[in-house]
Amino acid sequence: MQLDKRAQTLLKALVERYIADGQPVGSRALSKISGLDLSPATVRNIMADLEEMGFVSSPHTSAGRVPTPRGYRLFVDTLLTVLPIDETAVESKLQPRLQSNSPQKIISNAAQVLSSLSKFAGVVLSPRRESVFQQIEFLRLAERRILLVIVAPNGEVQNRLLLTEADYTPSQLVQAANYINKHYGGLGFEEVRLRLQDELRQLRDDMTRLMQTAVEAGSDAMTDDSDDVVISGERNLLSVTDLSSNMTSLRKLFEMFEQKTGLVQLLDISSKATGVQIFIGGESQLVPMEEMSVVTAPYGVNGKVVGTLGVIGPTRMAYERVIPIVDITAKLLSSALSHS
Repeated sequence: MQLDKRAQTLLKALVERYIADGQPVGSRALSKISGLDLSPATVRNIMADLEEMGFVSSPHTSAGRVPTPRGYRLFVDTLLTVLPIDETAVESKLQPRLQSNSPQKIISNAAQVLSSLSKFAGVVLSPRRESVFQQIEFLRLAERRILLVIVAPNGEVQNRLLLTEADYTPSQLVQAANYINKHYGGLGFEEVRLRLQDELRQLRDDMTRLMQTAVEAGSDAMTDDSDDVVISGERNLLSVTDLSSNMTSLRKLFEMFEQKTGLVQLLDISSKATGVQIFIGGESQLVPMEEMSVVTAPYGVNGKVVGTLGVIGPTRMAYERVIPIVDITAKLLSSALSHS
């Protein structure tokens, strides 16, 4: 249902007032701050319509109303006025923080910049490591326990323990490693996984299973997402009453920071979009709490998108200020990584 101009103006005024002070907004206050020449009774009628449409709700303890996730979504999509930002002044302040010979240090500093500017938590999804291997080796540790040793093209070594259904002799392990290294060395594990399905049918089933297990473990080892999410300013969220008002909320907060899986999924999805994206809890299943929002933007190296960054905060955040912070930090991070 399309909102008329009066309803849009009132909703915008309600959301802005609620973001500013966190208190339910009454019809009398709205009639004053909206700039509309409407009586409190008319405002009440419009508010009742907005509540029926799911844009606002009434807490039991108050006659005032607060925005719902749907109300926030309409606000950020169509009613929000993003504050103009002095990009030159911000760049001169931020660029020194993003200068380093180490890409990982630049990414870590970007998360800190987002946190300090927003006063919430800053998060950066690092560029995914390529899951390419130069060679692998199998070492028999005990019956049905094998150590998979993966050597990347840059010499980095990753180890993974494999628990297998069958017991393999040292000579079988050498045979399997030699086969993989000869036919697939220098390729990515995902490509190898697809080729294995077609090319190993002529080998014995037990050897095929070993190789497939190794490829899956190798892919996990080379693209371990949990190490690729940099978070700064988690403590800031503990002081946000909306997010830490009870033990259930606190538990969800800590689970999000400990597990990181949901964050990786959310950031990965937003890396496929263009520009700033806003995920609002209660509306997006990717955000673990109804009272939480995540503002994200992709960043790149030499024009190619390689990751995502963003700010995690309450739904009651000053979007008009956070959006340009996220946008300009993404541009500066892209520039810094392209020249590092």
